[in-house]
Amino acid sequence: MKTVVIVSPALADANNGNWQTAHRWQTWLGKSHSARIVSHWPDAGGDRGSDVVMLALHARRSATSVQAWAKAHGPHGLAVVLTGTDLYRDIATDATAQQSLALAQRLVVLQAQGLLALPEALQAKAQVMFQSTSARQTLPKSPRHLRVVMVGHLRDEKDPLTLMAAARLLSAVPGLYIDHIGAPLDAALGHAAQATARECPSYRWLGEQTHEATRRRIQRAHLLVHASRMEGGAHVVMEAVCCGTPVLASKIPGNVGMLGDDYAGYFEAGDAAGLAARLRQCHAEVTAAQAGASPLSSPSLLAQLQVQCAARAPLFSPAAEQAALRRLVDQL
Repeated sequence: MKTVVIVSPALADANNGNWQTAHRWQTWLGKSHSARIVSHWPDAGGDRGSDVVMLALHARRSATSVQAWAKAHGPHGLAVVLTGTDLYRDIATDATAQQSLALAQRLVVLQAQGLLALPEALQAKAQVMFQSTSARQTLPKSPRHLRVVMVGHLRDEKDPLTLMAAARLLSAVPGLYIDHIGAPLDAALGHAAQATARECPSYRWLGEQTHEATRRRIQRAHLLVHASRMEGGAHVVMEAVCCGTPVLASKIPGNVGMLGDDYAGYFEAGDAAGLAARLRQCHAEVTAAQAGASPLSSPSLLAQLQVQCAARAPLFSPAAEQAALRRLVDQL
């Protein structure tokens, strides 16, 4: 049987977006193809001669596998899937990432703004393919307080310090609780999270959680905060959208490409005061509703974000991503 090879620098133990994508694609492709996930190619676990398609996640980190495939097959059957660090850092400066773009038959970006980050000469061989997640029931949110969650391993690209600074600005606000999920990939950021938790009782750093536990916390929250400096198309954003939890997101291309140009829930990247102001506004809306205040003449920010996220949810349906994946493999 002809085989599709998925190259993912991150495997199951990483518990991150690359692994979630690779695993999902392997499951779907396994219904009609032989599909395996490897961290590099060629690998000892497969029959090199039967490999006819490679889907390489990450232009720079999978560059040696991309080069080996191109040496064996030319561009035929090769797609490179671009992450945030690819699009918004590496392809501008890293020669191996640039070579991956040139060698590929097809390029894949995971949100609508991603095409604009590519050199114009390469855009013709690129396509947008939104990732997906299963929809979950929208749970009732507590009327007594505002619960916020941020999900992302602690590293600079995710900008956890902006959330921590916002938590400090809001430390005197009663009934506003912030949960922060993610492993301390940067030890200094882990120490900063511990210090913030000591000094701000409403902020909890929960460390790394399982995917299922994380999704349950997103379901129960009033808001997901996504403060990243760069993103290729964040899993956690679509997971929030698809369970009815609105998002407050940094206004960067990777988030705008998922949530839309006119989304009302943006704050400038790195702007802790702007994020705190948005959280304070949402907290005031919940508090006013609990106190029985008169309805506002215009929709509240929380209600507006809820409507806008619901409108985006169909983009992230498994059926849409599965159809796009099958078309891509057929093209290759």
